[in-house]
Amino acid sequence: MAIFQITRDTPLPAAETWRRLTAWERHGDVAPLTRITVGTPPPTHVGTVFIARSALGPVGFDDVMEVVEWCPPEGSAPGRCRLEKLGSFVTGWAEIEVYPAAGAGSTVVWREDLRVRGLPAFCDGVLSSVARRMFGRAADRLIAAGPA
Repeated sequence: MAIFQITRDTPLPAAETWRRLTAWERHGDVAPLTRITVGTPPPTHVGTVFIARSALGPVGFDDVMEVVEWCPPEGSAPGRCRLEKLGSFVTGWAEIEVYPAAGAGSTVVWREDLRVRGLPAFCDGVLSSVARRMFGRAADRLIAAGPA
């Protein structure tokens, strides 16, 4: 199991940061070789299911995720989303929290427990390090992206 955390500060208000990070389809724009399909009608809510299909030609896998907690930021209250990974190859969970900053802006805390079936435990450190960098870049790009 590879557990990692990413923290980002942004000048954007918490509601806008939340909107950008939870626009699931846009994750495919920032994750290499990945396409996102949301199988549940909008808006996102507990029970929303989406699939991240990562592939190079015919070889790939599906990362199936379900929203199990959904509480957007409101006023001075932080937002929190928890995803459970339900795929046959990638399992674990992800949590995205967005905290309004004092004065202006917001802070993002993204935690993830990433498990790859069949990957031996001695690879967890490398997986965690690679995933932290990859997801950190994805978070940076999602936060920087303008309105869809």
